[in-house]
Amino acid sequence: MFQILLLLGSLLLHEQASLAAPLVKGNCLPTCGGVTIPFPFGIGSGCFLDEWFEIFCDESTDSAVPMLKKPNLRVLNISLPDFQGEKNGMISVSLPIINSPNGTCRGNGSSTPVSLNGSHFIFSESRNVLTAVGCNIVVLLDDQKSAIIGCRPGCKDDKVVRKMTCSGSDGCCHITITPDLQAFAITFNHEKGSAKNQCEYAFLGDRSKFTRSTPDFNKLKASGHFPAVLEWGIAKSSRAASEIYKHGDSYDCSNFSFNSAYPKAMPFLQCSCRRGFTGNPYIKYGCEDVDECKGPTDPCPGRRKCVNRRGSYDCVDGSKIIKFPLLGLLLESELSSPQDNVEKSKLFNSKDLEKATDNFNEDRILGQGGQGTVYKGMLTDGKIVAIKKSKVRDKGKVEQFINEILILSQINHRNVVKLLGCCLETEVPLLVYEFIPNGTLYQYLHDPNEEFHLSWDTRLRIATEISGALFYLHSAASIPIYHRDIKSINILLDDKYRAKVADFGTSKSVSLDQTHVTTLVQGTFGYLDPEYFQSSQFTDKSDVYSFGVVLIELLTGQKPISSSREQEERNLATYFIILMEQNHLFDIVDAQVLKEGKKEEIALVANLARRCVHLNGRNRPTMKEVAMELEGIRKLQNPSGIQQNQEDRGTAESYAAVFSSSKSNIDRDAITLLDVQPLLPSATW
Repeated sequence: MFQILLLLGSLLLHEQASLAAPLVKGNCLPTCGGVTIPFPFGIGSGCFLDEWFEIFCDESTDSAVPMLKKPNLRVLNISLPDFQGEKNGMISVSLPIINSPNGTCRGNGSSTPVSLNGSHFIFSESRNVLTAVGCNIVVLLDDQKSAIIGCRPGCKDDKVVRKMTCSGSDGCCHITITPDLQAFAITFNHEKGSAKNQCEYAFLGDRSKFTRSTPDFNKLKASGHFPAVLEWGIAKSSRAASEIYKHGDSYDCSNFSFNSAYPKAMPFLQCSCRRGFTGNPYIKYGCEDVDECKGPTDPCPGRRKCVNRRGSYDCVDGSKIIKFPLLGLLLESELSSPQDNVEKSKLFNSKDLEKATDNFNEDRILGQGGQGTVYKGMLTDGKIVAIKKSKVRDKGKVEQFINEILILSQINHRNVVKLLGCCLETEVPLLVYEFIPNGTLYQYLHDPNEEFHLSWDTRLRIATEISGALFYLHSAASIPIYHRDIKSINILLDDKYRAKVADFGTSKSVSLDQTHVTTLVQGTFGYLDPEYFQSSQFTDKSDVYSFGVVLIELLTGQKPISSSREQEERNLATYFIILMEQNHLFDIVDAQVLKEGKKEEIALVANLARRCVHLNGRNRPTMKEVAMELEGIRKLQNPSGIQQNQEDRGTAESYAAVFSSSKSNIDRDAITLLDVQPLLPSATW
């Protein structure tokens, strides 16, 4: 049993790491001719930052060749910058050899050097050298700013050695180039007595490619090119730099800074992943954690175990964890190092939680649900908490337990229930949450308390808060999250009746470029997206559908599934659409809503709910659009939206057909019908 738990723990804790961080934008081509093309470079319209980063993939030959389009250079490799600019971005290119205009060289060289003026590139001073080949000549490089450098290749008997070491006396010499070089001119000056009509040439080249055995200068002369290295960043004066500053949240940079290695006249904007992360900082969510524990050497001395965590690692004594050794170590590292903007969770001591709940006394039970039992507890500092005890014997519940820790540890939103920590020292895992005193939205809608009724204003505020939380999960969290179980019983109400989205056991983190997750169909009838039910593909619009059902509950006070209605009307979403199409909206609206709300406002919310539960997910709004529209309705700033959208007459019948069709290829037994027992206290607790 423990082996299963350890395996589940390992897999789930590394679920995010297994999502490959994107290197390119959207659906852009990631490679050409075996060369990876990371953004800000790109192939095709909309795939590169500006014209200097455009790559043309030349497929006119047998093997595709990537070309840096504007300077017309063949690309051999592109690397991204390391942490905080300790190493700049590099691009290896094939640079033409410069032939002497008075020489006799035959080959594919050039008489004009490449110019990078106005670009985001410089010739790397640390990686390149100027190499000159000839006999008893002086080759000068003018950086066209303030410096001229050169070297003199000498020869014996006026003959260039075929394979030379560039010692200066074998017909070849090296010299280091000037810093910040973007353009240059080459001059060949002959000494008195030097041989005429000889082959003379020079080139900038990657010093690492120049060894005792290479290059063969005859072959080099014939090819006319040699590998060189360019350093790249974002030029300060460029329009691209302005765009990055303006839209900084679209990138994964730990910070933007100008590299001080360059003079003030031409600084580069540096964008890099945080320490302990690697990847492409020029794309949102492009940086991923480096697993230091998988390196060639063990960073932890003695018997201490290396445990990777986000951005770093810990050396931990595994004997401290009793029941779930590996799982405990992994969770301890994960919870102790959340994102910078997330409050730290903690590992609780089992004895403290036993004391807090009076040894899990049945009198302390707040509720029971599909994942476990929730107890009310008071910690030693007097803080009231809710403690969920997992049903560990069901391995699926353990998987949901671990998943909930991972999801909630990276969320920080006022309308999402806060995970305070967990305990792994007991026979069954325990989760510790903030205590939410006023129960669930389900209770107030379907088991109303005579002492408190949800007013129209409160319902509208709650709807706005839920939509804001879902918008955050879909778009603003560090990694996009699909909740996958939005329903009124999973909406908790705090002491001021503010909404708190809860129960993330079945939630899924997704990479930025993912449009859906394919899973076994799981959810609650009445809230289940018909498209998801048929395809097993859950999208962000599936959460929108479930929210739409909750919105209809708020409007009508009716349950999502009711046996008191006719067969085709038992599904609340279907019944709601039928009445709207018949212009009988106000026949189903809750009496208190009709009494307190303006009909124009009610119609606007009903219209929005109808769009949310549209049978076709593409026609549903995003959670951002929903949140903005509800906020607008609350502020009475959306009077133009009063008219109801006209939908096809067959919509309601289509809903009923989806769930009643006997031809569905989805196994009905595969659907998990989560119970509707409240997991947190009733209003009378």
